[in-house]
Amino acid sequence: MARYTGPSCKLCRREKQKLFLKGTKCLSEKCPLEQKNYAPGQHGLTRRAKFSEYGVQLREKQKVKRIYGLMETQFHNIFETANRQKGITGGNLIKLLERRLDNVVFRLGFAPSRKSARQLVLHGHFWVNGKTVDIPSYTLAPGDVISVRDKSKKLDAIHNSLRRTKDNVYNWLSVDKATLSGTFLNVPEREDIPLNANEQLIVELYSK
Repeated sequence: MARYTGPSCKLCRREKQKLFLKGTKCLSEKCPLEQKNYAPGQHGLTRRAKFSEYGVQLREKQKVKRIYGLMETQFHNIFETANRQKGITGGNLIKLLERRLDNVVFRLGFAPSRKSARQLVLHGHFWVNGKTVDIPSYTLAPGDVISVRDKSKKLDAIHNSLRRTKDNVYNWLSVDKATLSGTFLNVPEREDIPLNANEQLIVELYSK
């Protein structure tokens, strides 16, 4: 499966905002965006590009795609699924992204970033309803229980991440740090999802 292997911090600099791709580093003084708040590349500091309507839409799509750690084909397939569903396409898109297993593992606090969560899922460290699921794109349903596999409960990466996470931050999730498990209670409403993005621009881009 294709995945981005380049420098994560350059993606934040390209979008000129923190996408929180590196976990705790994004919250520290080591975050490159704190020192280089301009686009990467030889002309990043001097170029002041004026975006067209298409450019604005493209940047919004790239930002959301990078936040969730997806490649273009994966992202477009999710958009097509959202477009076939009833309701507002943009809202459906964000809800589908939030239902991914790697995202929920991150939201529950078992990993410091979505990239780290994806790796933990791929290595089979989590159960869903008592069965091992190693597919990061697995779509969760209301009531699904996500738990750390017994053999993985001593992983420092998981415990260190949980120590930095507040309890019950999201109303569509519940987490039990004692048993290293969490429940996907329901599909969140768009207004409850903390994502600084205008998904309507993505809909307009794909509708061209």
